[in-house]
Amino acid sequence: MPASRSVVIGVDSSTQSTKAAAVDADTGELLAVGRAPHTVTGAAGARESDPEEWWTALVAAVRSAVRDAGVPAGSVTGIAVAGQQHGLVTLGPGGRPLRPALLWNDTRSAPQAAALAARLGGPEAWTDRTGSVPVASMTAAKWQWLREHEPERAAAATGVRLPHDHLTERLSGTAVTDPGDASGTCWYGTATGTYDREVLDLVGLDPALLPALAPTGATRVDTLAPAAAEALGLPRTVAVAAGTGDNMAAAVGLGLGGAGLLDHPVVSLGTSGTVFAATRARPAAPGLAGFAATDGGGTYLPLGCTLNCTLAVDRFASLLGLDREDAAPGGGGVVVLPYLDGERTPDLPHAAGLVTGLRHGTDPRAVLGAAYEGAVFTVLRALDGLLAACGLDPAAPDVRDRPLRLIGGGARGRFWTDTVRRLSGRPLVVPAAGELVALGAAALAAGAVTGSDPVALAAAWGAGAGECLPPLPRDEETWNRIAGVLSAAAPTLLS
Repeated sequence: MPASRSVVIGVDSSTQSTKAAAVDADTGELLAVGRAPHTVTGAAGARESDPEEWWTALVAAVRSAVRDAGVPAGSVTGIAVAGQQHGLVTLGPGGRPLRPALLWNDTRSAPQAAALAARLGGPEAWTDRTGSVPVASMTAAKWQWLREHEPERAAAATGVRLPHDHLTERLSGTAVTDPGDASGTCWYGTATGTYDREVLDLVGLDPALLPALAPTGATRVDTLAPAAAEALGLPRTVAVAAGTGDNMAAAVGLGLGGAGLLDHPVVSLGTSGTVFAATRARPAAPGLAGFAATDGGGTYLPLGCTLNCTLAVDRFASLLGLDREDAAPGGGGVVVLPYLDGERTPDLPHAAGLVTGLRHGTDPRAVLGAAYEGAVFTVLRALDGLLAACGLDPAAPDVRDRPLRLIGGGARGRFWTDTVRRLSGRPLVVPAAGELVALGAAALAAGAVTGSDPVALAAAWGAGAGECLPPLPRDEETWNRIAGVLSAAAPTLLS
């Protein structure tokens, strides 16, 4: 590939690892992907990571991607970061972290979230202002936890960032965020497009500690800072986009947004299970995160999230001594609610896993199958709530016939795919591209270079295209059995 061709780098900095995709900006061809792992520590609800490790992983992944793509460093024209949402990064002197970051799945802030939710007029007032009700995952609750448990560190903070903000600042030297990731903090007003000063006052956070708000995740905020250019082995002329959160980037990669598909639901099966759709509606419903989309223009990205998805099912497979694909459908009357890390949707932050319906003759493969079913049921239940909040009837034929786009690591698993089809009764589209978050970030980087709409770019690349699977008859019996157990167990047995 000649040096005159434009190559952009999309970075997916997730909970477990960093992936950097080198992408041909003209065609969307994925040239190479570099990877580097992260370490997550903590027990009893704590989940933390060292942001310095994120930076080290980003450098390693980007260098690997450029090398494996076989392109000269001078052909790289843009870079953007999509990061795990909600994490709290507190900075001290020199812009370096004061402590490990509190991650999205750290549930220690559940009491602070409940206390915040009762303020400012209660849950409905929160959704009207910020799009979301505080729960343990939201950044505002984590900041409040830090103020109460580590007040000296909160007082010493010279900056408060989200994971992607921190990495973008390391790249560019500019403290900036985008509407999409900012809308996951509970201190950004999705109704106003600005930080909510009353919420900031409530949690004792000086707005001067926050990054500036860029109009979109594709906004060009600067070029590479000298230290970043040296670390990455790239020219200082590389444009740095504002970037966004991982879910917003996945939507861009799928071609969802104002310049693409609207009201088309997505199910993502990863460490967490998420459901989202780009829409012009501004849903305000407790239990949903009423995010803004990163492409701007009055587009929103309401999202439902469950904490226990692929990792929880893999843990059940390990406990049973089985491979993850050695599951039997139907559960044999067994119901598993795999809430091993507490649960966010439904809001049960202190829940543990629950298994019921065991008999002497129960096949371990049926228990594993029930774990899949419990995880998928929880995700699809959140999907019904999402569709209703967007003004759509989940049971209406035209809505039920709209394919689910199935993404994430679970989308590559046969039993995951079959279970979604069986419990949803809906057709699926499984995109061929396996790195949609990184591809979405690459589209943001290309937008920063060219000024083009990132959703239109990703749609032209065809990143969201893939295999279409027809619907299976909906397994109402299994659905109703799981629903009955959840109703009977919550909250007493799940708290």
